[in-house]
Amino acid sequence: MTKLPSSLVSTEWLAANLAAPDLAVLDASLHLPAAARHAIEEYLAGHIPGAQFLGLASLSDADSQVPAALPTPQQLAERLAQLGAAPDDPIVLYDDSAIRTSARAWFMLTSMGRENVAILDGGLAKWRAEGRALEGGAPDIAPAPAASLAPPECVRTKAEMLANIDTKAQQVIDARGADRVFGTGVDPVHGVPNGRIPGSRNLPFGNVLNPDGTYKSPDGLRAAFAAAGIDLDAPVTATCGSGVTASVLLFAMHLIGKHDTALYDGSWSEWGADPATPKAQGPETGSPAA
Repeated sequence: MTKLPSSLVSTEWLAANLAAPDLAVLDASLHLPAAARHAIEEYLAGHIPGAQFLGLASLSDADSQVPAALPTPQQLAERLAQLGAAPDDPIVLYDDSAIRTSARAWFMLTSMGRENVAILDGGLAKWRAEGRALEGGAPDIAPAPAASLAPPECVRTKAEMLANIDTKAQQVIDARGADRVFGTGVDPVHGVPNGRIPGSRNLPFGNVLNPDGTYKSPDGLRAAFAAAGIDLDAPVTATCGSGVTASVLLFAMHLIGKHDTALYDGSWSEWGADPATPKAQGPETGSPAA
């Protein structure tokens, strides 16, 4: 079996191991509507050779009241089987998205018990910048047996987040830009008022990345969380607009060995739309926007 060197693999490693018969490479690209980009069309035009298109946009539990909820374990297991990823196959995820959506796919997989999963550091942009091979169209693939996946335990509900405002059992970190977290206008992505969960801290997800889209060094990651006021010795729940960029922060914490973390999957699209939830708005003393 191909052994992934870590949860973050380099373009050099992937290029050297691309021909491994048991390696599943999945394009997890997804774009915000404002980007006016179509992930499947871009995939068909050019992707890493042998990669399959994950279809992240359709991996959501339509029966959940949570906007853009995580898929059910059965949904995810069936999708992986359709793409030829057998239960024990190592998986490398990549994206070409401004919001680093491979981290969302990584969270889906690992939170439901899938092991031997990694993200391609720098994604398709770095692969392309290095002049590495691309192919068009959709590769033929034989379906694989479906794995048995479990419901994720590291997901927080709105009720739990409400209770946490009083108990403060979990630190809350918001991955959105400071203008959306501390602003007073309308959120440009989800159409609800800007703001934040009371008591939450802000670390825009781009602050854990280098200019080329690769993840910062462990020391750089720790410094980013410390600058945001996060105690890495205490539990953390990540939130954002809809649970996507929060996963970038969760992956960054994973890289530095922090695992007492969780995702508020409903995030601001759920919290901000509910008139009954308390909301903090505008800058506060000591905040990045103050």
